[in-house]
Amino acid sequence: MSDIPKRAFSRTAKLASLPLSFAGRATLGVGKRLTGLADEIIGEKTQQRTAEQLFSVLGQLKGGAMKIGQALSIFEAALPETVAGPYREALTKLQNSAPPMPVAAVHRVMEAELGPEWRTYFEEFSEEPAAAASIGQVHRATWHDGREVAVKIQYPGAGDALRSDLKQLSRFAPLFKIMQPGFDIRGLIGELSERLMEELDYGLEAEAQSQFAHVYDGNAEILVPQVITHTERMIVTEWVSGTPLATIISEGTPQQRDRAGYLLTTLHFSAPALAGMLHSDPHPGNFQISDDDRLIVYDFGAVARLPEGMPRPVGELTRLTLEGDADAVIAGLRREGFIPEDLEIDGQAILDYLLPMLEPLQDREFQFSRQWLRQESMRLTHASSEAAQLGRKLSLPPSYLLIHRVTMGSIGVLCQLGAQANWHSIMEEWLPGFSVQEEPDS
Repeated sequence: MSDIPKRAFSRTAKLASLPLSFAGRATLGVGKRLTGLADEIIGEKTQQRTAEQLFSVLGQLKGGAMKIGQALSIFEAALPETVAGPYREALTKLQNSAPPMPVAAVHRVMEAELGPEWRTYFEEFSEEPAAAASIGQVHRATWHDGREVAVKIQYPGAGDALRSDLKQLSRFAPLFKIMQPGFDIRGLIGELSERLMEELDYGLEAEAQSQFAHVYDGNAEILVPQVITHTERMIVTEWVSGTPLATIISEGTPQQRDRAGYLLTTLHFSAPALAGMLHSDPHPGNFQISDDDRLIVYDFGAVARLPEGMPRPVGELTRLTLEGDADAVIAGLRREGFIPEDLEIDGQAILDYLLPMLEPLQDREFQFSRQWLRQESMRLTHASSEAAQLGRKLSLPPSYLLIHRVTMGSIGVLCQLGAQANWHSIMEEWLPGFSVQEEPDS
């Protein structure tokens, strides 16, 4: 009997064990509110055991399971400091690591994609992967014309593994429920599933990366490697490297952290305007800082296509909230689908709900921090909080789901960095509708 069914059964069993084990801890009252948003503090030893089990399993898997781990890793900053330690190291490992593909399997993929004489395309090709991700790994090589290149190849069977993982995603709902109580878990899983399936299409990814590389060509702040060629399961790009963002987070100077946060935010808001797309995978493993102080951006398998740019109501409603125009904010939120038609809502209540989230934009300088994120998380999720009670009555329209998820992930990274900058000025430059002087589109 082939070992493929055995491996499929094994990964399914591992995935299935996680929510069951976690549910057991929750039943005992130990796993309740993993983000520290409950009244009691979770025991440190139990936190460590949970972390070790969860991330040892996710770390052995590829496809959707590892992607879930990467998605969780950006919320590490929301964990209370007393229990964040056991998670931080395990989470960081997920951001750019996976078991490597055997050399023979690499050769089979390259032959399938470029033919039996695939080595003639390269002067050199490193057998050892330089990086590994959720559905593929990257090898360093020298192209036949002497250029240093990165060769990203898809794991054999990645599609089948991904589809299997997607069937299991509903089992992870309790984990997301903890990180985001009241969140539209079903909508998130549906949206995430759709984006993950797109990542299997390296043609789409190459097209997206080429568009980003074109609009940021020569940019003083953002650097995107050029695509050289691609097939269905392989992409060859320029080799561009620098200091990993994870290293900046753990070892960087305040100036380096501030610069990295500024660049990440600039990418987040400028890309929809320039490329008509939003880079939708903001975990630190996808970014490095170049020697000339630019943000190097990798992995364009997950992008949100926004041909009209960031929706104007995002900027308009943010500005109106900062101005304290409660009536206009309520009308706009209702029009966009955030406030149900039959929900009566107090103007001051909606401002009290939204303004603390926008604190980074109220002053010309603001420093993100883990403490700020934990305080906001508690305010928005604690059962006795007025904000939490109001939040449960509001909706998140499907059209804003991905924007929300990416923004939340980016904020998590900014808090890991502890970055300080004039975030308001970035909004004024790139977010449609935010600047009062901005002329509306005709």
